[in-house]
Order: sequence, then structure tokens, then C-alpha cells
Amino acid sequence: MLKLFSFILLILYFAVLLLIVFKEKKNTNTFDYFFAGRKLPFWALSITFIASWWGAGSAIETADSAYNEGMAAFWIYGMPVLASTFIMILGSSFIRRLGFLTQGQIMDTRYSPLAAKMLAFMILIFMTLNAATQMVGVGSVFSAYLGLDYTTAVLCGTLIVIIYSVFGGFKGVVITDIVQFVLFFISALIVLAAAVYYSGGYENIANAAAAKGYNDYFSFTKGFETNFVFVITFGLSWVIQANVWQRITAAKNHKDASKMAIMSFFIYIPLYLIVVFTGMASLAIFDTMPNGGVIAAIVTNYMPPILGAFVFLGLSAAVMSTMDSLINTGAMTIGMDLAPKNIDEKTRLKISRISTLVISIIAVFIAIKIRSILKLSFTASDVITSGVFVPLIMGFFWKRGNSYGALASMIFGIIFAFYNLAISLGVSLPAFWKVQHASQAITGIAVSLIIYVFVSLITRAEYEKIDNLKSGYKGE
Repeated sequence: MLKLFSFILLILYFAVLLLIVFKEKKNTNTFDYFFAGRKLPFWALSITFIASWWGAGSAIETADSAYNEGMAAFWIYGMPVLASTFIMILGSSFIRRLGFLTQGQIMDTRYSPLAAKMLAFMILIFMTLNAATQMVGVGSVFSAYLGLDYTTAVLCGTLIVIIYSVFGGFKGVVITDIVQFVLFFISALIVLAAAVYYSGGYENIANAAAAKGYNDYFSFTKGFETNFVFVITFGLSWVIQANVWQRITAAKNHKDASKMAIMSFFIYIPLYLIVVFTGMASLAIFDTMPNGGVIAAIVTNYMPPILGAFVFLGLSAAVMSTMDSLINTGAMTIGMDLAPKNIDEKTRLKISRISTLVISIIAVFIAIKIRSILKLSFTASDVITSGVFVPLIMGFFWKRGNSYGALASMIFGIIFAFYNLAISLGVSLPAFWKVQHASQAITGIAVSLIIYVFVSLITRAEYEKIDNLKSGYKGE
């Protein structure tokens, strides 16, 4: 019955999304397609901000990690998101006041067209790999609840996202994200309530933790040194994530951009606590980690079919709401930064729509071959932290930094990221840093910074370019 109800609700849900998207006014240019004409209210942008980071890792990985790690599992996704969002609160007004729509336009002005293309290529890699993580998530959810094999599940979930993303653009993504946010928030509360009820409460959870020898199960700071890796690796990459900057840039003005970030910060806290508490309560329900994860096990074993189907829909919404924003931003990177500048708007919009499909196909292939959310997330974050973070941020503060230094550091970032991916997949390669650890992120950023500074100093200065960047700043 659970499968039947889940199929029915999924079909109804898909129909509602299509109705919403096709009812909206058609996009006639890329400014509308990727920024909704800067007409959306800050609260709507805040919800799509939240949805862009609240996906498979947040809903599934965090709960499963909390089963064994306890309260410290909050550090895996919760703390990096809060750290990044807090920095966005400080910087969102500045970003919105810049007279540029994309990070590629910033790099073009600050460094060179080649540096901008390189940045766009790296953002595209980041978005595609992260979209693949959400496809791994949707494959897991659809497999667990619908009984589909993994590949079919990935294809079905991705197809839903592709259809409404291609036709709806950014506004379609935002509107569907609002619907999805309501669904996954209610679903998360339902699962938490069930977990707490069937666990028997705090005393039973504490006894289960003691029986397994899980010391400091309720300690937030347990394993701080290990968990801090997630804040460094994910946090530094997310703070410059192009899909978040897209939402800031889409705000009506700099005040709305700040309000969007503040609202998101305070909603993230209970969201991550909900899934952490769900995972912890599951320790008193299941003797071992259930196949498919604790959330799927609670739904299938302890909920009536119709309620379980609703939770399935909420989990699917959480995954798809993140996937759609990643695909849309990847398409924006191609349509606005990689496509030729001299084409007309109609052609650029067509390229953007086609790019949505192409990115999805590539990400599906990756998700089928590499079924690890963490491995893909680390590789994606590596590309940004090692190759983009230094030239993008230093470009605002160090006048001597030039296009040669930026290109050199970005090339290193790509090589470093895929070198680490090869090691994580079992290839025997030398490394003095620990893969998928804080030392990896620190090494990448440190070497990237050294390369950026060294190459900039030994090549011709480009002092006038930072002045060009400042000229795009709107102080109102």
C-alpha cells in the first residue's frame, strides 16, 4: 500500500508542479529566466535559498550520521550551512550592490575574459557534481519507497526536475521550491514525532547509547577536530557558491538581499536540529543501522501507508528542490558566461534551456557511476575551495593580484580536486594530506594562495582592473 500511495501522490505532485510552471508568464530573456526580473519578494528568495542547500545530504546523510555520532552530526551539514549563511548576511548587501549579474562577469572585469571562462567552467563542474549528489539522493529515496532499481529511480526523479526547470526558469524554480519547502518541513516534523514516540523518549535513547558505548552521545562538541573538516571544506565552498549569489543578485535591492540571508539563517537552525534528533531517537528503535537509512525505516515500519507516502513526497521535495537550483545555476553559467557575448537574447535563452537538459544528462551519468554523496560533495567543494575561493575573494582586496595569478591558481584547483577524487576512488597516488579531511581543504587553499601570489608578483601588474571592478559598485 505504501508503494501505491507513494506513486499516486508523486503523480499528483508532478501535475501540480507542471500546472504552476506552465501557468506562469513565459520567459522572454535570460534576465527573466535566471533572475525573475528582480521582482520576487525577499521571503520567496529566502525559501529558495534554504531549498538550494537543504537536499539529500541534509535530509538523509545527517539523520544517518546522527544515529552513530549523536548530536555532533550537526557539524556535517548544519554548521557549514550556518557559517556560510552568516557570512552571506555580512556580504549579501555588498554582492547585491555590485553591478554584475554573475561571478563570471566579476572575473571578466577584475582579471580577463579567459579567467572568466575558466571560472565559469569550474562553476559548471561544481554544479554538475552537486546535482549528481542530489540524484544519488533521489535514487535512494525512490528505490526505498517505490521499489524501483537505483538507475530507474535516478532517471524518474531527475526527469521530473528537468521538465519544470526547462520551462519555468528561475521563477519556476522559486515557486516550486516554496511548495517543496512546505512539504519537506511538515514531513520532517512528522518523522521526528514518530521517532521520538517509538523511541520512548530521552531516557531510552540515553540507555541505547550507553549500551553501544557511545560516549558523549548528546555532546555537541564531541569529535570537534574531525567534524570541523566539514565547516572548512563545505563552508568555504558554499560561501562563494554561484547559486546562492544568484539568489542574492535576484533580490529587488540590497536591503532585501540582507533580509533574505537573515531569514534563512534562523530557519536553518531548527531544520538541521529536526533531522539530527530524528537520527538520535532512531538509536533506541533499531539495533543496527537499517538498510536504506533510518528515515526510510521509520516510515516503512512505523507509519500508516498514507502518512508514509506523504513523508516520501516531502523527502523527494527536499532532494528535488536542491537539484533544480543547481541545474538552473549551471545553465546560467553556460548561457550567460560561456556562450558567445554577441548572440541575441532569443538564441541565448535557447542555449540556456538546452543547457539545463545537457547538465542533467551528465549529472545522471555521474550519479549512476559514483553512488556516494560525500565523495561527490568533497570533489565539488574541492574545485571551488582550491580553485575559485582565492582568486575571487583576493580579487576584491589585493590590488597586485592579476589575471595570470588567477588562472594559475584555478588550474591548480581543478587538478587538485580530481587528484583527490582519484585517491578516494582507490587509485594509489602519493599525498601528504589526508583525503576528505580538513588537511585536504587547508592544503588546497594554501597552495592556491601561494600560486596566486607568486605568479601575480612575477608577472605584469594590472592595477587598473580593480578600479574597473570598483566602478561597477552601486553604493545606494
